[in-house]
Amino acid sequence: MTWGLGYFGQPHIIVRFMAIRNLKDVPTARNIGMGWMLISLIGAVSLGIFGRAYAIRNGLDVQDPETIFIILANLLFHPLVTGFLYAALLAAVMSTISSQLLVSSSSLTEDFYRLFLRKEASSKECVTIGRISVVLVGLVAAVIASNPDSQVLGLVSNAWAGFGAAFGPLIILSLMWPRTNGAGAIAGMVVGAATVMIWIALGWNAEFMGGPGVYEIIPGFIAAFIAIMVVSSVTKDAGEYQHISH
Repeated sequence: MTWGLGYFGQPHIIVRFMAIRNLKDVPTARNIGMGWMLISLIGAVSLGIFGRAYAIRNGLDVQDPETIFIILANLLFHPLVTGFLYAALLAAVMSTISSQLLVSSSSLTEDFYRLFLRKEASSKECVTIGRISVVLVGLVAAVIASNPDSQVLGLVSNAWAGFGAAFGPLIILSLMWPRTNGAGAIAGMVVGAATVMIWIALGWNAEFMGGPGVYEIIPGFIAAFIAIMVVSSVTKDAGEYQHISH
C-alpha cells in the first residue's frame, strides 16, 4: 500500500500533468490516469498471486519470481499469442525507459547545467547537452543492470522510494499549503532523499527493531513533510510560488 505514496513524486508522471493544456482538462486526465493505474496494479498483483498458485500446483521450479509472466506466457498460450505478449512487455519497458531518459535529460540540462553552470546557454547548446545526458544516463543504467545479483524489483523499489520521498511531499504541500517556500522545498527534497538512502544503508528496509523491515518511503515521506513545514515556517517567503485559489 505504501507504494501509492511514490506516485506523488515520480517525475515521468508529474510532467504529464505539467504539460496539460488548461485546468479544465485536469479532472479528465486524473480520471484516465488513475483508472489506468488501477487496472495495471490489479493486473500485476493478480498475475503474481495466480502465478504463484499455478507454480505450486503444477510443481514448477521458478528460479526468478520476476519471470513469472514469461513462464506463464510460454506454458498457457499459443506461440503466436506468446509473441504478442512479449512484444507488449518490451513495449512497456521501452515506453518507461524513454520517459525516464527524457525526464533525466531535461532535468540535467535545465535544472543543473543551465541553472548552475551556464545560465546564458543557447537553445542549441542545451539540445547538445541533453543528448549527451541521455547517453550518459543510459550508460549508467547499463552498468547497474549488468550486475547479475541485482533484481529489477529491488532497484525499482529503491528508486521509487527516493523520488517519492524527495518530491512527493513538496508537490502536495506546494498545492495545499500556501506557506511553502523555496527554502522549505530544498529542505524537504534533501531530507526526504537522505532519509531514504540512510534507511537503505542501515538495512532497516529489510529488518527493523527485530521485526519485518519498513519500506524506506514511509520515513522519508514523513521526514520530508516535517522538514518542509518547519523550514517554511521559520524562513521568509521570497515569493517563489504563486498559489492558485480554488
